[in-house]
Amino acid sequence: MQRITTLNANGIRSAFRKGLADWLQTRQPDIVCLQEIKIQDADLVDELRHPEGYQGYFHHAEKKGYSGVGLYARQAPDHVTIGMDNPEFDAEGRILRADWPGLTVVSAYLPSGSSGDERQTAKYRFLDHYLQWLDALMQEHRNTGREFLVCGDWNIAHHEIDLKNWKGNLKNSGFLPEERAWMTQLLDQHGWVDVYRGLYPQAEGEAYTWWSNRGQAWAKNVGWRIDYQIATPGLAARAIQADVYKDQRFSDHAPLTIEYRCSDT
Repeated sequence: MQRITTLNANGIRSAFRKGLADWLQTRQPDIVCLQEIKIQDADLVDELRHPEGYQGYFHHAEKKGYSGVGLYARQAPDHVTIGMDNPEFDAEGRILRADWPGLTVVSAYLPSGSSGDERQTAKYRFLDHYLQWLDALMQEHRNTGREFLVCGDWNIAHHEIDLKNWKGNLKNSGFLPEERAWMTQLLDQHGWVDVYRGLYPQAEGEAYTWWSNRGQAWAKNVGWRIDYQIATPGLAARAIQADVYKDQRFSDHAPLTIEYRCSDT
């Protein structure tokens, strides 16, 4: 059994102050993908770099206090790669790839376009390059049999079932027709699988992973499902169960954990 968690930490230091380290010891995921760590390498104290039982790997944004992704692993990967060969977005610390024998796990943080037209246009540029990069991963899968899992905050709610107030967000970044069509294309034409949806096709409120800090979104569960584990088909078929942990808040996002059967069972 392999347990894999993804969480947008909205600041790794803040998440640890709110109890994330203790939760890791209790839940004991094998791999943890983190997004929006908002920290520079020099500021990673030992507790953040290597929580008890884990090795940490990071891709920091050049801009302080911004973006950045990380990955904790109980078993050290054979190789770690940062970025996706795109200088504009690699400078923002959005992609980290870790390879083990037969398995690659990616921590990915896709841009938000909610701050205005300029960032939405940048988001579309990212999606164009990202799709090509994901296609290359899928080709590697087909050539070698290596399984891939891309975890993270995609900043896109795919279907109406994936957010509470879908009617009020039809013209907002994260639920725009172009973004949703891109996600449909990825899943229907490029071979990737939305693992959570494969397990729970009808899940609604229990599937949300992010809540706005405005109003009483958390208290009323007015949320969005924008954190995903997207996998190659063979790995997706080994998923057993998934859950979104909401008993404790480490961030404005909640951890999404999925358990997978090992390949030799």
